[in-house]
Amino acid sequence: MRYWLMKTEPNEFSIDDLERQGHPEPWDGVRNYTARNFMRDKMRVGDQVLFYHSNAEPSGVAGVAEIKKRGYPDPTAFDSADKHFDPKSKPEAPAWYLVEVGFVERFARFVSLAEVKANRKLRSMAVVQRGQRLSVQPVAPRHFAEVVRMGRGEAPADE
Repeated sequence: MRYWLMKTEPNEFSIDDLERQGHPEPWDGVRNYTARNFMRDKMRVGDQVLFYHSNAEPSGVAGVAEIKKRGYPDPTAFDSADKHFDPKSKPEAPAWYLVEVGFVERFARFVSLAEVKANRKLRSMAVVQRGQRLSVQPVAPRHFAEVVRMGRGEAPADE
């Protein structure tokens, strides 16, 4: 199993929206090649995702989702009426991919980016690195576990 952090703007699609849907939802509209490659080539059913609210006050991790369907071509790239349309992407040669995610849990307490940055156990986590803006990024198992612990309001494990 792999672990990921996926960013979304909560006014576009939030952890509450994912829970309310009650079924897996496509993670569409990603238009970065590195993020696309993760979704197309690396993500597998059962991988766990830190569901991150970006461009929010504050930004941070709201809960956990799970990859429910492996990467496949993003149909929004082919739809000229969609805001994610890409005229260079063709059904026979898709440029963009998506995965489907399902709700796992909303944290008892939101874990802000400031809290993640302040936690010495998370210093090497990609999301806290200067200039790191990738919307889909891998997360080390130890970092995933620490953020989940924080979100559940659990006491730190003995070191």
